[in-house]
Amino acid sequence: MNTADSERLSHQLESVGYTPTEDVEIADLILLNTCAVRENAETKVYGRIGELMRLKRKNKNLILAVTGCMAQKNQAEMFKRAPHIDIVLGTHNIQHINEMIEEVQRGHTHQINVDMDNSVLPELEAKPNGTFYAWVPIMNGCNKFCTYCIVPHVRGREISRPVEAIVKEVTELGAKGFKEITLLGQNVNSYGLDFKDGTDFGTLVDALDGIPGIERIRYMTSHPQDMTKSMIDALGRSSNIVTHLHLPIQSGSNRILKKMNRHYTVEHYKELLSYCREKIKDVVVTTDIIAGFPGETEEDFLATLQLLKDVRYDMAYTFIYSKRSGTPAATMDDQVPEEVKRVRLQTLMDVQNEISYELNKPMEGQVFDIIVEGPSPRDEDMWFGRTSGNKMVLFPKDDSLSIGETVPAYIDKAQTWVCYGTIQKG
Repeated sequence: MNTADSERLSHQLESVGYTPTEDVEIADLILLNTCAVRENAETKVYGRIGELMRLKRKNKNLILAVTGCMAQKNQAEMFKRAPHIDIVLGTHNIQHINEMIEEVQRGHTHQINVDMDNSVLPELEAKPNGTFYAWVPIMNGCNKFCTYCIVPHVRGREISRPVEAIVKEVTELGAKGFKEITLLGQNVNSYGLDFKDGTDFGTLVDALDGIPGIERIRYMTSHPQDMTKSMIDALGRSSNIVTHLHLPIQSGSNRILKKMNRHYTVEHYKELLSYCREKIKDVVVTTDIIAGFPGETEEDFLATLQLLKDVRYDMAYTFIYSKRSGTPAATMDDQVPEEVKRVRLQTLMDVQNEISYELNKPMEGQVFDIIVEGPSPRDEDMWFGRTSGNKMVLFPKDDSLSIGETVPAYIDKAQTWVCYGTIQKG
């Protein structure tokens, strides 16, 4: 979501003459688009803001702006902690960046706009950074108020873009050569519910089916509470929706799910997942799990561990519970000791790694279509691409291939996190 916002900010800035640079030493404007999901992210941002003070001293015309969830959350203290900041821009106001820059240039320092108007979601053009993929926000905000999560407080209530606007954007992206898009929302399963006319995420999936040039449509993130069988049916019949489904469970204990305010049970979740596996061919399932939520007993933890073994996810993103000020969970009794949380996290990871390897191993000897993404971050002699199920495939660099090209890859060796393959030609 932050990447999508940054692309929309970039388009606005370039429309008034700014050009991007990777060198902060020569920048006229530095804009930090921030996250507030975890405390560590905020700490890093304040550290970075402090480092940038020397550039402000060196260049009196340099404008320093902070936007994103951290700006929305910490609006009252941003200027106090870092008076050299010029602009604090909330999550609902990125369309005002240019006018706020103008105000600073007129000599009116410390511009702030953190109003949260949920009555309209402005349509903003983006400058996609990807060569073949693009991010497409379909909604903003969240109504769930999970007790550990700050997002509803910094993104506001759910508001959806019209189906027609999303179809128009995706159609234009397909015409420009983008072949993979990702639909973004804090909870894509609640898309369209604010229209109160029967529109839902399945409606959008059907509307985007078969758009010329679009080979793959990914989506994130899903929520079990709002997922329905009709949505799953739409995913299953779509010609371009990927086979990857990310469905966060967070805990395998109904007692903890209730404390988290998740509004579903493990039993209901398993029913949904069973239906997904029935209706979506070759579906690859991943999830999120929090270890050490306040009040989590050993029994609760073992229930989560058993869930992993029962469901057998292709991958699980596991996190230690981290307090976020302003959320109910931060003040709950029975906070789990850090050492216990670390041990539980490692246990979850060990079990999941074994399962991931067992599920990847049968891929050996099979051929999967991948889209070439370019050099591996760790080895420039190896390139990589992803399957429809979001499995990463590494292969030897081949100068005859182009980034964004769809090619068949034969899987030679499967590991826990990646597969190694050979591109088949001819």
